[in-house]
Amino acid sequence: MKSLAMVLTAFNQELEPREIQIPTLQEGQILVKLTAAGVCGSDVHMWKGNDPRTRLPMILGHEGVGEIVELKGQRTTVEQEELKVGDAIFWNRGVSCGHCYFCAVAKTPAFCPQRWTYGITKACDQWPYLNGCYAEYIVLSPDTDIFKLPPDLDPGVIVPASCSGATAAHCFDYIKPRIGDTVLIQGPGPVGIFAAYFAALQGAGEIIMIGGTASRLEMAKKFGVTYVLDRKQTSPEERKEIIMGLTGGRGVDYAIEAVGAPSAVKEGLSLVRTGGAYLSVGFGDPNGSVEVDCFQDIGRKNLAYQGIWVSDTRHTRVALQGVLKNPSLFTALVSHHLPLAEANLGLQLMDKKEALKVVLV
Repeated sequence: MKSLAMVLTAFNQELEPREIQIPTLQEGQILVKLTAAGVCGSDVHMWKGNDPRTRLPMILGHEGVGEIVELKGQRTTVEQEELKVGDAIFWNRGVSCGHCYFCAVAKTPAFCPQRWTYGITKACDQWPYLNGCYAEYIVLSPDTDIFKLPPDLDPGVIVPASCSGATAAHCFDYIKPRIGDTVLIQGPGPVGIFAAYFAALQGAGEIIMIGGTASRLEMAKKFGVTYVLDRKQTSPEERKEIIMGLTGGRGVDYAIEAVGAPSAVKEGLSLVRTGGAYLSVGFGDPNGSVEVDCFQDIGRKNLAYQGIWVSDTRHTRVALQGVLKNPSLFTALVSHHLPLAEANLGLQLMDKKEALKVVLV
């Protein structure tokens, strides 16, 4: 039995359709028929060769939802539910060792040196070959953390929780918005929209979003954003004046950069109040540097500057639960549904920012 897969064989070139033999499962492995896979901005970075983790040939795709077609041995979900053939499932895209310092002592498995990720770190010439989500089938390892999904749920709605939602959830390990707090989100992409949604759930009073796509900014209001600033219609000076006006001249309590642009960091630091926090979550690949005035921007303001890198199973669970609170709301995040064979179009749409989120079905 073989699986169709869309394979990256050369950077900046179209993915090639290939038929890959489905291997005989080993103990603990699960064969999953994919029902939906997300095209993430990180996939675009890999397609272009900007992510140093990429190994060719690669089946891209780290965001997946599917149905179990075969299990080797007994497996359970993170909630200790027994898995069986036919179950709809969702999984943490990253797999950590569970035994190193970061996993066992620091309790931060996302930083495990042995951590690997479906569709990012294993080439498709590496056993069990079906290691990414741009395919009909994927083989999940025995140490993959799995969640069972409710029946009759649109799988495309869940897909963005795998990466964007989980990564945004990671931010809230470091900030706890209270009623009346003001949160700034830079970037109206999926990560930024999830961040706004979580800030609203935690009770933030004002949620400001800066972005350059009017339609995305308008949609973000459905997820809790209370004030939008179009960077194409305003200057940095005008945005600062407006934000200071909204915060009594102090600046925002928390800011989350979800853009991955040095210019956003430079602007964002100036918009946070003394004693506030700035979180940078948007840099999924090397994308330049920024000059920071360590006295004015950091020291004198007693500012907490926190980097956010990927996520772990706990964050994936938070994101899944967040979507399941209101699945119909999250249909708005998926702008395009495409068949697997049109994965190249999906990458192009994401690269040109003509799509908010592409899901391959």
